[in-house]
Amino acid sequence: MIMKEDRKLAVKKWIKRWMNEWGEPILIAVILALFIRAFFIQAFKIPSGSMRPTLLEGDKIMVNKLLFGPKIPFTNYRLPGLREPRRGDIVVFVYPVDKRDFIKRLAAMDGDTIEISNGNILINGEPIEGIPEMSKIYYYNRGKYGRERAPLKIPEDSYFVLGDNSGSSQDSRYWGFVPGENMIGRAMFIWWPPWRIRVLK
Repeated sequence: MIMKEDRKLAVKKWIKRWMNEWGEPILIAVILALFIRAFFIQAFKIPSGSMRPTLLEGDKIMVNKLLFGPKIPFTNYRLPGLREPRRGDIVVFVYPVDKRDFIKRLAAMDGDTIEISNGNILINGEPIEGIPEMSKIYYYNRGKYGRERAPLKIPEDSYFVLGDNSGSSQDSRYWGFVPGENMIGRAMFIWWPPWRIRVLK
């Protein structure tokens, strides 16, 4: 009986010592990781080929959430961002239809008029300039919002996004606009696999 009590006491002392030495640092590390994920940077995995050749299936990317202003978890309140989303940014957002996380390239924002004509993107009647990643893509006329010679005015606090793989991308041409509140952040770089590591443009 005494040996059992001694064994229980030894186990309790070992657990207490382990918690003091490792439990507290692990807890702090977990809280810190959750804080960074919520407000600064988050990892995502590319599930489809809609952004080929820029992003391939299985690529793992880091997304800057601080740039556009992160949402406070479990609320609808968004902290101020460092800047607004810009045309050409590769953005992660909440898909308006079923709340999945999507990734596309931002083509137009509120106040713009966008049109797809002969494979080119026209913003307010003029071809996109200064964004080679978009100007070299042939954009197909697809879906309700991507018809030829059908200019669209982007609503207030909304965005029009397109996949780099225009022939195989379900994007704003099909389902319309991304509300500003759905924006998560800008994709910054591929971190896995090692041979794909690069900064995203």
